[in-house]
Amino acid sequence: MFRTLSFSSKPCIGRLQVPESMLTTARAQVVAAPKIPVAFPGSTKQCILDIDLGVHEVVQRQSWPNNLSTEAGNSRKPRFDPMFIGDAYDKCRAICAEYAKTFYLVCVCFGHGCRHLVDDKGAAEGNMGNLWRTDELVDGPNAGYMSSAVLERWEDRLEDIFEGRPYDMLDAALSDTVFNFPLDIKPFRDMIEGMRMDTRKSRYKSFQELYLYCYYVAGTVGLMSVPVMGIAPESSVSAHTIYNAALYLGIGNQLTNILRDVGEDASRGRVYLPQDELAQFGLSDKDVFSRKVTDAWRDFMKEQIIRARFFFNLAEEGASQLDKDSRWPVWSSLILYRKILDAIEENDYDNLTKRAYVGRTKKLLTLPLAYSRALPRPGLSHR
Repeated sequence: MFRTLSFSSKPCIGRLQVPESMLTTARAQVVAAPKIPVAFPGSTKQCILDIDLGVHEVVQRQSWPNNLSTEAGNSRKPRFDPMFIGDAYDKCRAICAEYAKTFYLVCVCFGHGCRHLVDDKGAAEGNMGNLWRTDELVDGPNAGYMSSAVLERWEDRLEDIFEGRPYDMLDAALSDTVFNFPLDIKPFRDMIEGMRMDTRKSRYKSFQELYLYCYYVAGTVGLMSVPVMGIAPESSVSAHTIYNAALYLGIGNQLTNILRDVGEDASRGRVYLPQDELAQFGLSDKDVFSRKVTDAWRDFMKEQIIRARFFFNLAEEGASQLDKDSRWPVWSSLILYRKILDAIEENDYDNLTKRAYVGRTKKLLTLPLAYSRALPRPGLSHR
């Protein structure tokens, strides 16, 4: 059973289809919350924004019949030497192994059990390699030289990639992916817009502002991933619902990254936390920079974790509607990110001086649970 939630009277507030069971859970969390209330999705004070992110149009353009990478567009497909493109994907794979350890572990561990994804995981790694490089523009050692002009050149380069004119090996891997899967350019452009936000903004007045940032830098990754992962032919829900779930998984992941990296971001003068919600708990940037974990900080962090988990709950339906060979790695990623939130709690909410992480052993022990969640569910009718 689903219920449509309408939030507040503000024109920017929208509607969200939420399972009745999730409402019960959210209500229970509200009852158990600290005495000082804070806004989070599910309460009457905050919700997912009714912003036109163009998801519907992306879904349409990333459907095979509407994409130029179908048979009608094969003449546009770049012709790369097999050895060269193999080396390009190897380069992306090495980057993933070094800088995206959880993603890489998930890919490697599925071996023969996920033949489709393993055959195509080079495409995912091609995406990840380029996403890492884009992120490095803002967070890497050369971030001090970042400017709008640099990002404009990067956007021009993106256009060339989509036209089959790569500049280097990493570009070639992504270009090959673009012409093997129905990927639309909009999520990639939006991600660059997120990088622009990082160059001009280091504070977020409210969750509304932070949500938009999370969409740009991480929700877009969800939109990019669905065509590579594939939707189960027997899926009982609309493609738009699955894309929304992928977007919410990206939002949940980014919120988790923000909570994990509060101390690290503070050392760079950045605070990716809603300023109005900090104030509700009597906190400010000064408390973040002081690195002191107080009761008020713990109460604030409890609410932020509730919100991140809410988005992971929303992502679950989509994870179970993907192609059967893609569900296990996606469920693994979802569960492992939840465990980062668990680790913050285990650190007594000290994300100011400690970095929460999930050890390799815990990651490996998570795989059987993820596999069980990836098995066919009653919501899927098998032909």
